[in-house]
Amino acid sequence: MKLPRSLAWLILVTMTVISPDAPAAYSSREPGETLALWPAGTPGGKNVTVREAVIERAPNGPLRDRYAEHVTRPTLTMIGPKGADNGITLLIVPGGGYVRVVIDKEGFESAEWFAAHGFECAVLRYRMPADGWEAGADAPVHDVMRAIRLLRAQRRPTQSSQPRRIGVIGFSAGGHAVARAVSDDSLSYPRADAADDLSARPDFAVLMYPVIATIGAHAHAGSVAQLRAAGVSAAALDRYSPDLRVTAGTPPTLLIHAADDTSVPVENSLMMFGALRKQGVRSALHVFESGGHGFGMRGVAGRDSAAWPRLVQDWALGVAGHD
Repeated sequence: MKLPRSLAWLILVTMTVISPDAPAAYSSREPGETLALWPAGTPGGKNVTVREAVIERAPNGPLRDRYAEHVTRPTLTMIGPKGADNGITLLIVPGGGYVRVVIDKEGFESAEWFAAHGFECAVLRYRMPADGWEAGADAPVHDVMRAIRLLRAQRRPTQSSQPRRIGVIGFSAGGHAVARAVSDDSLSYPRADAADDLSARPDFAVLMYPVIATIGAHAHAGSVAQLRAAGVSAAALDRYSPDLRVTAGTPPTLLIHAADDTSVPVENSLMMFGALRKQGVRSALHVFESGGHGFGMRGVAGRDSAAWPRLVQDWALGVAGHD
């Protein structure tokens, strides 16, 4: 019997439970069900020759540390709230310098913490700019926009009378994709189905040590190299700096960074915060004295940066009207 498309593109994966305040012990299972982002086929791939792969950087544990490279089948992995549902769905967009997607460290581990605190979470595995997609440098941004629309299309009920709110958090290069998605009104892609008739504007955004600058002294060389490899000319790079595209319609945004980040300088967040303030967008910025880059849920014990998930939680609840 042929399944309806709405069911055929759901792949059920066994659930696991992770402690709310620490990364999970090594497990061979995924933490939720996985949905195809583009069930009718990933668009614009006629010139794509790369092969998707998942690399395990710590095969002997104790924690999983995988990344996906050359993503050709973008997905959302859904993780339901543990206990009381706070009515917020959080789309999580991990980083990886636009050459990979850091699945566990910034993806599933973050999702399990937020799920344990009442959030429904969706971890995005997105395409890379330089893999030959017709959308080029916009491919990862289109995946972010599509994910928001799919989450909105599901219309899952909440435990209150309020409609479900949708937020998005992006890490590093994932933060760049999110920042572009929420600040550039000119971005669009061909309609795939009814979900694309819905708004791609989230109710709020969180940018974790994001890549913002694509020109100047504070640009992240690795991310810029991938944009250039996708066909972006040096003269056009400023179009890909989200701080230059912010409008009054950009959703409320929280930025979190460490002052000692030597990979993506803190000036990236300062620039974005300044642009948000200039446009009158509700925004907040928290800079930790130390933490480096890419800390995610690991390596923060005993540091001020260990507070970042609770800062996000409190801010998101406030913005979503749960004060």
